[in-house]
Amino acid sequence: MTTYEQRQSIGAYGERVAARHLKSAGMVILDRNYRCAHGEIDIVARDGDTLVICEVKTRRSFTYGMPLEAVTPQKAARLRRLATYWLAEYGMSPPSVRIDVVGVLVPDRGSARVERVTGVA
Repeated sequence: MTTYEQRQSIGAYGERVAARHLKSAGMVILDRNYRCAHGEIDIVARDGDTLVICEVKTRRSFTYGMPLEAVTPQKAARLRRLATYWLAEYGMSPPSVRIDVVGVLVPDRGSARVERVTGVA
């Protein structure tokens, strides 16, 4: 398996872990890996009446920092723009939209650790 394939595999695993975490928190998953010409949204969910755009960052170690540190203000702004494309495509107009980041740390042994920050943008 190439390094690229390993990263893809770890990322996909992190997104599955994140989706389970969000569901266990009572959210409803509406879409995963939404792609358009402007980018990708990892997970779109509903938390009550709020539409939640989730960015998932998965890491195997802290070598490149904490997973949540990977979401810059520019990335958060891009997610906000992507949310407008998703809403237009699906014809929805929820009362509010929130951007959350889910960090997943996958250690060499043991269970993945999940941390979620709500309302980053």
